[in-house]
Amino acid sequence: MRQHEVTSSNGARIDESAVDQFSAALRGRILRGGDDDYDSARAIWNGMIDRRPSLIAQCVGAADVAHAVRFARERGMVVSVRGGGHGVAGDAVCDGGMMIDLSQMRGVWVDPKEKTARAQAGALWGDFDAETAQHGLHTTGGVVTHTGIAGLTLGGGIGWLMRKHGLTIDNVLSFNLITADGEAVRASVEENTDLFWGLRGGGGNFGVVTSFEYRLHEVAPQVLAGVIVQPADDATDVLRHYRDFIADSPGELMTIVNLRMAPAAPFLPEEIHGVPAVMIAVCYSGAIEEGERVLEPLRRFGQPLADVVRPGPYSAHQALFDASVPHGLRYYWKAEYLDELSNEAIDALASHAWTAPSDKSYTIMFQMGGAVRATADDESAFLGRQAHHALNINSVWTDPTDDERQFQWARDFWADVQPHSAGSVYVNFLGDEGEDRVRAAYGAKYEKLVALKTKYDPTNFFCMNQNIKPVAEQNQSRQRTS
Repeated sequence: MRQHEVTSSNGARIDESAVDQFSAALRGRILRGGDDDYDSARAIWNGMIDRRPSLIAQCVGAADVAHAVRFARERGMVVSVRGGGHGVAGDAVCDGGMMIDLSQMRGVWVDPKEKTARAQAGALWGDFDAETAQHGLHTTGGVVTHTGIAGLTLGGGIGWLMRKHGLTIDNVLSFNLITADGEAVRASVEENTDLFWGLRGGGGNFGVVTSFEYRLHEVAPQVLAGVIVQPADDATDVLRHYRDFIADSPGELMTIVNLRMAPAAPFLPEEIHGVPAVMIAVCYSGAIEEGERVLEPLRRFGQPLADVVRPGPYSAHQALFDASVPHGLRYYWKAEYLDELSNEAIDALASHAWTAPSDKSYTIMFQMGGAVRATADDESAFLGRQAHHALNINSVWTDPTDDERQFQWARDFWADVQPHSAGSVYVNFLGDEGEDRVRAAYGAKYEKLVALKTKYDPTNFFCMNQNIKPVAEQNQSRQRTS
């Protein structure tokens, strides 16, 4: 017995025979409430998200995706698209409607001679790195291996290699996608160049990307990477020294500051687990000897609680943060790009970071610059190349009754860093924050993205995302408020 009917967005019931025909034509599986694996398929990384699609279409190829898009469109169904399911806003899952689930599409094919890789959109960065590492090749791909390649790439893609090799989008050679009409399209520097521009930072607004082609780079078998842990009591001095240290750091060096209670991670001494700490994670992707020289001023400063910076494989370093951001916890983010770290900005960080009501919460700050800034700002939809840091305030907890208190900590913290904002925000760090924040993520590029959305998705069929509304929907919104 089925637990619920399949309905369109206006509540109209969809005939069972049509659903059966759709299921029979799909090479993958259709899941509905009451089916085995339905609950596991709708569960995503952020444990706060508890939505129930009427249908989950577990696609195994681009033809399945096209079939699912056409079926949903013809019947007026809301559609969400799941890649890795790691987006904090939870847009991968809809209530009612259809979730197009790409998690079965995880193939990665490497061409070591051409230094390229083709990857299906359900792949995770751990899948991708495992295949490319066999050839000593990598591309910029986030900092957590269980993040999906699709969402991270479409929003821009910051990661350990970006200061040397650019953002993930700077290394995309082509996209294959299914449009809102169910048509297969390729976007590259030679084909559909306007779409190629928009997909590099514009998120899931223009279609369902089914595969990505990436440029790869040689990375040495060993990178110099790990974490330097300093006591939170020294945060002001440590962050000022860090600011001065990174001012002229080479592109081979990427750093991430993590303000939190030291986690019970196996790479940290047990005696500092739970201790308030400034954790500076580093990755030097050049020669080890040169990395030792470059990092020496950072490592010798103050009285570190631990220094676990060691030579090791890049893929292993990619997994450094995995255990501290597991699936199923409750996550709420507030984010902003920051200008240079002034003394006042440092004071704001130090005054809030360790007041979180949960010891799982943390504040993470990514060093920008290098090759990210060297790429022309108008080459893609991504905004933020001139920022010095990408700040992400992460409230993390388990008890649903504590939601409001956890939200408020992040909001208050975020409000106090606003005077130090670079004026925009990394779109992949946005939660469900409304149109104004989406506009902030794109700035002056927003209107060009509206035109692109209107061309490729004029009815806003793909609306479960950091949504850019097409012209018709923008006009309707204005009429309602006038």
